Amino acid sequence: MSDTNEVAVIDTTEGTMVVEFLPAKAPGTVENFKKLAKQGFYDGTCFHRIIKGFMIQGGDPLTKDAKQEHAWGTGGPGHTIRAEFNDHPHQHGVLSMARSSNPNSAGSQFFICHGDASFLDRQYTAFGQLIKGGEVLDKIAGTPVGSSNSGENSKPIKRIGVNSIKIVPADSVK
Repeated sequence: MSDTNEVAVIDTTEGTMVVEFLPAKAPGTVENFKKLAKQGFYDGTCFHRIIKGFMIQGGDPLTKDAKQEHAWGTGGPGHTIRAEFNDHPHQHGVLSMARSSNPNSAGSQFFICHGDASFLDRQYTAFGQLIKGGEVLDKIAGTPVGSSNSGENSKPIKRIGVNSIKIVPADSVK
């Protein structure tokens, strides 16, 4: 089965979103995300960084443990992947990889654009597009936030959990 026949079903505490992949644009990134999802890596994590009109960020395994809250945003799978910058625009609903200042530092953290983030184009790896659950993205993006450890106004006041991310045949969610 090829990548284009599979989608990610992101089940959150606020509802479900469905993302189709862009394997022609970022094959290695798609493969890494699908592998982690199939291992249950994302299950029980949360969206730890939310900026309405910009993006919601998740995928940090440290968010499974409230005692690790001081380090949320720094966790990963123990490996990094090569950047696959491409021409897919960072617009509403685009799934992309989060990273540090090192372009090849992405591992498991991802974000879903909530607005036009074209300033990220060709600098972050876009690898998917929301096809269902836009209202869930809006609901999560509208979550009240407070100051994060870095001082950014992006830390959700309430936990927005990722119950699971399942990789399923695309025709099973139509």
